[in-house]
Amino acid sequence: MNRNPDAEVRNPYLGGLYAPVTDETTAYDLPVTGRLPESLRGRYLRNGPNPVHVDDPAGYHWFGGDGMIHGVRLRDGRAEWYRNRWVRSDAVAGRLGEKLLHGPRHRGLDFAPNTHVQSFAGHCLALVEGGALPYELDPELHTIGPFDFHGTLPGGFSAHPVTDPRDGELHAVAYCPAWPYVQYVVAGRNGCVRRHVEIPVEGSPMMHAFSLTERYVLLYDLPVVFGRDPRDGGAHPRWVPDRPARLGLLPRDGGAAETRWLETEPCFVFHPMNAYQRDDGRITVHLAVYDRYFDRRRPLPGDHLARLERWTVDPVAGTVRRLPLDDRPVEYPRVDPRRLTVRHRFGYVMRERVAGRDTALIKYDLERGTSEEFEVPAGGDVGEGVFVPAAPGAAEDEGWVLAYAYDPERGAGELVVLAAQDFAAGPVARVHLPGRVPLGFHGSWIPDCP
Repeated sequence: MNRNPDAEVRNPYLGGLYAPVTDETTAYDLPVTGRLPESLRGRYLRNGPNPVHVDDPAGYHWFGGDGMIHGVRLRDGRAEWYRNRWVRSDAVAGRLGEKLLHGPRHRGLDFAPNTHVQSFAGHCLALVEGGALPYELDPELHTIGPFDFHGTLPGGFSAHPVTDPRDGELHAVAYCPAWPYVQYVVAGRNGCVRRHVEIPVEGSPMMHAFSLTERYVLLYDLPVVFGRDPRDGGAHPRWVPDRPARLGLLPRDGGAAETRWLETEPCFVFHPMNAYQRDDGRITVHLAVYDRYFDRRRPLPGDHLARLERWTVDPVAGTVRRLPLDDRPVEYPRVDPRRLTVRHRFGYVMRERVAGRDTALIKYDLERGTSEEFEVPAGGDVGEGVFVPAAPGAAEDEGWVLAYAYDPERGAGELVVLAAQDFAAGPVARVHLPGRVPLGFHGSWIPDCP
């Protein structure tokens, strides 16, 4: 990979638990400590940056690495396989000496999506934001090619679409630094876009994610925008302290002119947990909130930490009231996917490594205001926790939380499975992987078809 070891020491994203792996691996019949629930039948997939090649190690940033999918197949109490595969953009395929897949492009952009992986309408999609298209994968993580929703996607896509559990439709808010607007996109269960709305915005804001309720689309127009860096001429996100922070309310069936913008205090949000309408018409949102991000006066990583907050949005009064819920630094908030867009009680987050403490997973009971932690052993690590219901009709929180973790004793990764209703007891099963899974971003449980 032609890496410079001295530059890797200076660049934390190329060393330690961030360090990319250099090989694609397939392993079968993985060893398991504990007992895997037999109801877990499907694949746990997670995406993250893993560059094939780094031209400028000193200037490399984690967010720009080629996407690699890590997957474990579970069935009947067994871990049948583990695979890790690069997403084959043209650049990745070329670096690997493979035939280019070609396919549709948006504005000529082509990137190996490195942020999320989700299943929709029978398609497994690697996702990224900023104008590039998703890439479709087959069940064994081989790349099929770029996916434009059967020719119906009007532009790029989002790293964080939301599937409405009531009707199975997929909602997204997509942005591109070259657009003077963001796009609200709705795809039907047939895999085709049936509706899109262009909402004008100024200054190329970065909208990594959005929130969805039964009535509204919530747009986070906050003080992070894309601007040209004179050092390389590229568009990079940056914190603009005097830019107003506002939350947009777009009726789900409304036009762009019906968007209401509500002012709030300056902050930045990568990841909302969930949002829902209350009986009194107000909206409750739980989300991980940064005081600021991409402020070049502060170093990365480690100096930007988010805390869990509850926002109460009053569409009638036009107000956003923020309430901090926890002092612990957290990220990657998730809920039971069946509770998206509607009232939820429980939420799951990753506690960041800080002040000598290793990472942990936290389960919140948001009604009682309590929490439980699963903390990894010293020197270990754990990523985003994904909730999987025990059965389609199971109660909220009746199920399992899956996450990739790092085992310092083996120097390798593992898939941990926690019982959500006995969270602090630790994993009921650990699937031992053949190698390390670098720190990454988001994943999904993709169940077998019934």
